[in-house]
Amino acid sequence: MDWKKEWKPLAWIVAVFVIFFYLPIDSARLRGAVIESLALTKWYAQEHVILCLIPAFFIAGAIAVFVSQASVMKYLGAKANKVLSYGVASVSGTILAVCSCTVLPLFAGIYRMGAGLGPATAFLYSGPAINVLAIVLTARVLGMELGVARTVGAIGFSIIIGLLMHLIYRKEETEKINAQMAMPEPAVNRPLWQNGLYFAAMVGILVFANWGKPNEATGLWFLIYSYKWLITGIMSVAFGAMLVFWFKLSKIAVGITALATAAIALVFPHQPLLAFSAAVVGLSIITSRREDESGEWFSQTWGFAKQILPLLFGGVLVAGLLLGRPGMEGLIPSQWISGSVGGNSLWANLFASVAGAFMYFATLTEVPILQGLIGSGMGKGPALALLLAGPALSLPNMLVIRSIMGTKKTIVFVSLVIVMATIAGMVYGAVWG
Repeated sequence: MDWKKEWKPLAWIVAVFVIFFYLPIDSARLRGAVIESLALTKWYAQEHVILCLIPAFFIAGAIAVFVSQASVMKYLGAKANKVLSYGVASVSGTILAVCSCTVLPLFAGIYRMGAGLGPATAFLYSGPAINVLAIVLTARVLGMELGVARTVGAIGFSIIIGLLMHLIYRKEETEKINAQMAMPEPAVNRPLWQNGLYFAAMVGILVFANWGKPNEATGLWFLIYSYKWLITGIMSVAFGAMLVFWFKLSKIAVGITALATAAIALVFPHQPLLAFSAAVVGLSIITSRREDESGEWFSQTWGFAKQILPLLFGGVLVAGLLLGRPGMEGLIPSQWISGSVGGNSLWANLFASVAGAFMYFATLTEVPILQGLIGSGMGKGPALALLLAGPALSLPNMLVIRSIMGTKKTIVFVSLVIVMATIAGMVYGAVWG
C-alpha cells in the first residue's frame, strides 16, 4: 500500500473518530449550540431560500443563456473600459438589496460568462455591501458619521478589491482575454430592449418580494413596503406576458400557473410564500419540459441550485453551531466577541473584521446587532470594520465562492476584505473615536 497517497483519508478517519469518541454530549453549551445551528438553518430556509435564492438562481440561469458572452465581456470583461466596468459593479448594491448568499448565483453567472475577475469580485463585494436601505438605517440608528463612512468605504472597497484581484491574477486574466478573442459572436434571438425588460422584471420581483419593513411607519420606504406584494404581482404579470409573447411559452400553461398563484394568494393572503412557491413550481414545470432556450434556462438554473444550495446550508449549520443566532450563543461565548472589540487597537479592529467575515448577516440585521455591541462598549473603529467585512462575507458565502473560483482566489479575496476593513476601522477610530 502506498501510504503517501493514503495518509489523508486515514487522517480524516482518525480525526472524525477522535471527535466522536470524546464528544461531550452532556455539555449544556454543546446542546445549546446544536439547537442554535438547527434554528438558524430553519430560519434561513424560511426567510431566504424561496424569496431570495430561487429568484437569484433563475436570474443567474438567464444570464448564462440569454446574455451573450460578448455583451458580458464588453461591459465587465478584463479589457472593458475600467471606469464603466468598475462603476457598474461597485454601485450594483443600490439596486440589488441582497445578502452575502443571494449575490452568489448572480456572481457565478457573470463570472462564468466571461466577466473579468476584477469587475466580478467588485460586484461580489458590492452586491450585499451597498444596500441603500441598510445604509439609511445605519445612519439613523448608529449615526450619520458611521452611515457615511460605511457608504464611502463600501464603494471604495469594491473598486480597490476588484483592481487588486485583477492585478494579482493579471497573467491569468490576459490568457482569458486571448481565449475569448477567438470566440465567434453568437446569434441574437431578440432585441436588446426585450432582454433588458425581461431581466428588469426578474430583478424587480427579487427586490420587492424581499423589501424589508422599516422601523418607522412613515415615508417612502414604508409606503413601498405596504404595497410590496402588489408591486411584485404586477411585475410577475408583466414577466408572464414576456414569457408568452417573447419566449413563446404556452399561453395555457402560463395562464394556469398565474390563475393558481392568484387563487392561492386570495385564499391565503397572509402566507405569500405559498403563492410565490406555486409560481416557482409552475415556471419550473413549464420550462423543464421544453427543448429550446427556455429549457436550457431551467437547466442552467437547476445547475446553479445543485452547486450552491448544499454548500450554503452546510455553511449556515456550521456558522450557527459556532456563533449562534443574533442574541443567542453557539460554541463560542458571546462575551469573547463583545470583550474583544473595545477601543481602537489593531487587535480589536482585526477581530471585528474576522468575526464579521465569518458570521452570517441577513440584510439589515447587522444594524441592531451592532447597536447592541456598541452599547456593550464596542469602539467606533471596530464597528465600521465589522460593517465593511460582515454583510459582504460569511462562512456559507466563502464555501460557495471557493467552488466557483477556487481556493487560492477565495483566500486572496477574503484576506483583502479583512485587511482593508481592519485598516479602515483603525483610521476611522483614530479620526472619529
